[in-house]
Amino acid sequence: MERNNTGDVHGLPKNSQGTLYLVGTPIGNLEDITLRALRVLREVDLIACEDTRQTQKLLNHYKIETRTTSYHEHNELTRAPELVLRLEEGARIALVSDAGMPGISDPGYRLVGLCIRHNVAVVPVPGPSALLAGLVAGGLPTHSFRFFGFLPPKKNPRRKLLEDLRDSTATAIFFESPRRILASLKDLLEVAGDRPVVVAREVTKVHEEFLRGRCSEVLTTLQRRSTIPGEITLLIAGAGQEHSTAVHSQPLKDRVQQLMQEGKMDRMEALKAVARERHMSKRQAYKEFES
Repeated sequence: MERNNTGDVHGLPKNSQGTLYLVGTPIGNLEDITLRALRVLREVDLIACEDTRQTQKLLNHYKIETRTTSYHEHNELTRAPELVLRLEEGARIALVSDAGMPGISDPGYRLVGLCIRHNVAVVPVPGPSALLAGLVAGGLPTHSFRFFGFLPPKKNPRRKLLEDLRDSTATAIFFESPRRILASLKDLLEVAGDRPVVVAREVTKVHEEFLRGRCSEVLTTLQRRSTIPGEITLLIAGAGQEHSTAVHSQPLKDRVQQLMQEGKMDRMEALKAVARERHMSKRQAYKEFES
């Protein structure tokens, strides 16, 4: 049987040495799963889950009957060696998290490391990722970014991390709990200033929301709410992005009026300046202004 360049084959083979498959699963919408991921989940011998109850919802939806076992931060020290032993005996095991790619802000990377040390094949089956979904739809620069997982839950370590990032020019991405998002935004405002942020909440789910604006604006919006449900991805503009991000997110008509007032320009001069800022033609700028 010929092996393809994705690291597995149609009809997963039963080898003397097993394979660990890292399978990306939906972060909300159950339709966000690949055909390959579904095939692997059907054909492996075992699925190791962060929460078997959560994964079972996905398996039931797609009528997948593969047996599951738990693998999470509270049992990894004992479960990881057990899984590697089964893999060495030839088992094919899929590792999944509750949502997204396993190994991102969960103990999956430790199992991967143990497999590599024992010469067990590790095959990624890519899928959804909250951090990338938030990044590409957030509107902040994407050419340079850093992902840090969850912000520290305690105030002093959290502020220390934000202080360390104050001069970084890359977009910073964090996961955050809805219970702590207000405290984190307050710390960010005090430590790094009123820079642009994006709060991406419930991405791909029914109540998906992107709150974009200055830190103070987003904080005020969230403070007005009685509850802030759902999982959150927080994006923070890097140093030096403050002006360019604010300019590009501002409605064109408002930006023209601002330049006319602050720069004492006439309307055509302001339109030309905005067109240069946004890398668009003067004709496009004029058409948007008049619409």
